[in-house]
Amino acid sequence: MADWRTLVAQPRWATRGDIVLLVTRLVIGSFLIWGVWDNIASAARMAEFVDFLRRHHFPMPEIAARLSVWGQFLCGVGFVTGFAIRWAGLVCAINFAVAVAMVDANVGVRGALPSTCLILFGLIFATTGGGRFGADAIALKKG
Repeated sequence: MADWRTLVAQPRWATRGDIVLLVTRLVIGSFLIWGVWDNIASAARMAEFVDFLRRHHFPMPEIAARLSVWGQFLCGVGFVTGFAIRWAGLVCAINFAVAVAMVDANVGVRGALPSTCLILFGLIFATTGGGRFGADAIALKKG
């Protein structure tokens, strides 16, 4: 049986980081796609989102809504596939930083946590990449 020093030094499961990164990418990416699909598929839902942004005093809410929705969708696709994931992570972090500043700052720590987590996941993906199971890593190996 392993003692505490094994957990601190280099546990066997520490080499599974790429698998954990893959699962995290799939979950976060799928969540982003699912979360905006209704805005893409329905003009009425997009109009509701535009009104939401208008109520929160976003400049140019019609443009901001489309940029946010399509940005989140493309980030989700990037996360799921591992393609252009560093760029997707950066876009995700910026999108949700704006959400925290413009909307979630008024709802307290608990209300801002989901957007804050998406900022952090975006930064993780922007800095670490998608791992060896992402399209970027696979393309670099072949090139």
